[in-house]
Amino acid sequence: MPLIERPVLIAFARNLLVCAGMEDDKAAVTAEVLVEGDMIGHDTHGLQLMPWYLEQLADGSLNGKGSFDVVADKGSAFVWDGRLLPGAWLLTRALDQACERVADHGIVGAAIRNSHHTCALSAYMRKVTDRGLIVQISVSNPAAARVAPFGGTKPLLTPNPLAMGFPTSGDPILVDVSCSITTTTTTQLLAKRGELYPEAWGLTAEGEPTDDPREITERGGSMMPLGGALKGHKGYGLALMVDLLGQGLSGKGRANTAPGPLAQSAFLQVIDPAFFAGFGAFAEQSDWTAEACRTNPPAPWNNGPVRVPGDSASRKRRKALAEGVPVVEAHWLKLAGHAARLGVDMPSASVAAEA
Repeated sequence: MPLIERPVLIAFARNLLVCAGMEDDKAAVTAEVLVEGDMIGHDTHGLQLMPWYLEQLADGSLNGKGSFDVVADKGSAFVWDGRLLPGAWLLTRALDQACERVADHGIVGAAIRNSHHTCALSAYMRKVTDRGLIVQISVSNPAAARVAPFGGTKPLLTPNPLAMGFPTSGDPILVDVSCSITTTTTTQLLAKRGELYPEAWGLTAEGEPTDDPREITERGGSMMPLGGALKGHKGYGLALMVDLLGQGLSGKGRANTAPGPLAQSAFLQVIDPAFFAGFGAFAEQSDWTAEACRTNPPAPWNNGPVRVPGDSASRKRRKALAEGVPVVEAHWLKLAGHAARLGVDMPSASVAAEA
């Protein structure tokens, strides 16, 4: 598996996007977020997405130029229309603005409508938690339907990822989960390869549990909400929360969005612990809780110590910074083809070494 130094890989990804028609400021941020996804182990939402982004730029589904429209701005809360600009750029700009304002308000929230794909939500959180702030992000796609409401059979919702990041004195706690058992990307990849889910993660169009992702991609089935056939009301409830926060507060959602090209809705919050009992008081609790979880006696089936959400991402990130960012060989070969087409130089062999 090729290992590429982070600055080299970001510059390469940035050049691909610029040569495909994206403005440089947006390309720089998008490249950084995609590479961060690979660094923390979310390779389905890292540079694997680049060929799709380039195709979307070419057909106009992804808008690479211009800026968002401000729908509302009340200081502690604001709403943007993203105009199908890169989700990585929109979320990063919104989080930066929220971080700048949060010292004055304690909590700053934002809703964004008409955003293009937002990448891995975990890829945004460390920049916020490193500032001693709490961050929450959730995203849905009202233009698509993948998940049936619990007890139903017709796809209506999307996986609706929900993420929160909490600072500690050490590695942050990073929670990033979908409201469905699996994701659209995983489902599409498995179906394309002719592979099955590890368990019955989907429903047929008739509502029967299935481990065949092609029931979803080809035959009108749906992905099951988190909790599955027995406890899926929990994931269903979370998905409704995500839908209404991003779509309801941004003013555009399933009620007035026809099925079609991706147009995501997002909701985010930044919280400043210093505005409440103080960062020291917060870190005392987050440090204690994280350590109590890590030192909890492991169950017999657990192969290793108990982990806190974000531990694996932090470990992989440190390794990537020291040794290079891993890129799946098949993805690297696809990128090479696009680089040749766009006239972008691939990183040299001395940089790309085999793991």
